[in-house]
Amino acid sequence: MKNNKPKYKKIIDAAVEVIAENGYHSSQVSKIAKRAGVADGTIYLYFKNKEDILVSVFQEKMGQFIERIENVIMENDSADEKLYALIKMHFRQLSEDPHLAIVTQLELRQSKKQLRMEINEVLKRYLAVVDQILKDGMEDGTFHSHLNVKLVRQVIFGTLDEIVTNWVMKEQRYDLVDQAKEVHFVISNGLKKHQT
Repeated sequence: MKNNKPKYKKIIDAAVEVIAENGYHSSQVSKIAKRAGVADGTIYLYFKNKEDILVSVFQEKMGQFIERIENVIMENDSADEKLYALIKMHFRQLSEDPHLAIVTQLELRQSKKQLRMEINEVLKRYLAVVDQILKDGMEDGTFHSHLNVKLVRQVIFGTLDEIVTNWVMKEQRYDLVDQAKEVHFVISNGLKKHQT
């Protein structure tokens, strides 16, 4: 499989850096090749074009991102702990890779519709994790039983996404992970059944 090859990984990593630094539209394939230390033609052994590189970056990096989130969530018992773990891990992973944060929060938004559709496909696995946390919490009585899972998932993802975008726009001047506790507090208290 192509994504097991070292050159593929080098190109993906180089693409993240080049796109973050120059913007997607100004990131020529030749710049990505130079950063990866490969010939321009080598890129086309792995990718059809620059758009394919961007989609592959998202598939590869988001795949790893989701896998880590799934693993962290499995270490927690209650739905509320899982929700906190998801929020914290979402922030931690993007704060640890600022170039990737710029690409996911800014550059992917400017892409063509077809590209966004492919990206949405990758996101489905992440959103399924959020759905499962909500369903678990509804079933065990932690969260309200009448929640509209699809709507609440949009609220959660939209909130996390906006907070990361704001952090990127503010040039990452503060600790993103420090925000996890308060974000969890606000979301969690909106979902919880309050004991009388």
